[in-house]
Amino acid sequence: MSYVAVYSVATPDTPNKVLTHFEDIAATLAEQGVRFERWQPGSVERGASDAELIAACQAQIDKLGYSAAEVLRNAADPAQNAELRGQFLEERRYSEDDARFFLAGQGLFALHIGDYVYAVRCEKNDLLVVPAGMAHWFDMGDNPHFVALRLFNTAKGWIPEFTGDDIAHSFPALND
Repeated sequence: MSYVAVYSVATPDTPNKVLTHFEDIAATLAEQGVRFERWQPGSVERGASDAELIAACQAQIDKLGYSAAEVLRNAADPAQNAELRGQFLEERRYSEDDARFFLAGQGLFALHIGDYVYAVRCEKNDLLVVPAGMAHWFDMGDNPHFVALRLFNTAKGWIPEFTGDDIAHSFPALND
């Protein structure tokens, strides 16, 4: 189930509120300039290629105005997953929107906005668009399972600017 948990940076163990209804999640995130939607991609068969997955969502990608997409998946090798997870848990920002559409599985994006952290659990059919410049991190969990599209316009826009803040380690992870 998708949700958003809103934490004060001063109390990372206890959320101020947890919202599970789609409309509440979307409205709360919209107040912060974050887009949260549900998409229904075209027909996708199990084992579809990256090109087939992108093609199934092309109409929505075009509607949003992104010029490129790539498929992200958890690695088959647990050691690679652990390394990736460590990298993703470093707070960062991008010069371009961080747009992700989940085709399968789940992941937790944490958005650091002022004195609050908005932990957004995304799952199949969720689109999350984190605006350019917003500090955030991603947790793929202890035993990751996800297939997501990363939408973008330029390769340069996907070079992370790390904040150097270790805040991610203070907040609950996906599996907590």
